[in-house]
Amino acid sequence: MRCTVITGRQREGIMDTARNKDIARRLYAMINEGRVDQVADLISPDYQEHDPLPGQGSGREGAVDRFSMITTALAPHFTIEDLIAEDDRIVVRWTNAGTHVGEFAGIPATGRTFTIAGIDIYRVADAQLCEHWHVIDQLGMLGQLGLLPKEQRLEQ
Repeated sequence: MRCTVITGRQREGIMDTARNKDIARRLYAMINEGRVDQVADLISPDYQEHDPLPGQGSGREGAVDRFSMITTALAPHFTIEDLIAEDDRIVVRWTNAGTHVGEFAGIPATGRTFTIAGIDIYRVADAQLCEHWHVIDQLGMLGQLGLLPKEQRLEQ
């Protein structure tokens, strides 16, 4: 096997990838520790959320509001299962174990615990998160919180 010589531009790309992964690790650590006020440092002023929570504003303030709503209502603890970075994208596959301790999306606290999986995709520009997409197991979470209708059996 031959070692490939890494050029200056390739080295810069590797450093950007490492920096982007570090941004994601810092974000989830801040969320886990409830340091939502510090999340703003990682987020671009013109941040774009592609799946906003009910009542979430736009831009940096909207993103901070989102993380505040999540930490206040769901007491989350994210575990990063996979972290992939390429070019200006970061993909984070995570597990979230939390407790529904406050009102979330108009639903009063149930006090129940949940564990769900999800995937976040972020776009990074100028060392800040500037765009976000995600997929989460909402149905699994609602079921674990006891918020799905009970199965009704037809009597014959």
